[in-house]
Amino acid sequence: MSGYSSLNDADLVRRCRDDDADAWNELVERYSRYVYAIAVRGFRMSDEDAEDVFQDVFTRIYTRLDSLRDDSALRPWIAQLTRRRCLDAIAAKRDVPVEDVTEEGSSDLSDVEEAFEVREAMSGLSDACQDILDRFFTRDQSYKTIADELDIPSGTIASRIARCLSRLRSELEGRNEPSSGSRE
Repeated sequence: MSGYSSLNDADLVRRCRDDDADAWNELVERYSRYVYAIAVRGFRMSDEDAEDVFQDVFTRIYTRLDSLRDDSALRPWIAQLTRRRCLDAIAAKRDVPVEDVTEEGSSDLSDVEEAFEVREAMSGLSDACQDILDRFFTRDQSYKTIADELDIPSGTIASRIARCLSRLRSELEGRNEPSSGSRE
């Protein structure tokens, strides 16, 4: 499956449409945490209900991929499918019409989107930066623990984190700039 993780969404969709099993596996791998996070964090679903949503969403993606109009809009399409499926599941449990169900965790959904964008931007960083930021922010390791595990002076950790955060900020800003090259 080498090389698939570097494909952009549009190329990945095209390969999935050509019945490329490795491309489909990459699509599921790339978006599985995203779908699950929307269900659990955005809609506060139980693990069991989130798993049901997950299965249904990826089944729908597989059967309806040809209906995606813009291959590069895969992530928003998956988010929309997931939200709709979550609303359907909540409505079914409450035995109320879907129109009466609101997105209870809509602010959490924007947090999920933001976290996904940060994770994507991190993939553009060096392995060393990804590792140190992951250790500090995701695993909540102390400077001392990171220093011990990486065998570098603990005084160096803060400057490396700052440098890597600066690079991450540049990655994120590069993703949010219009491609026309206009400046503020």
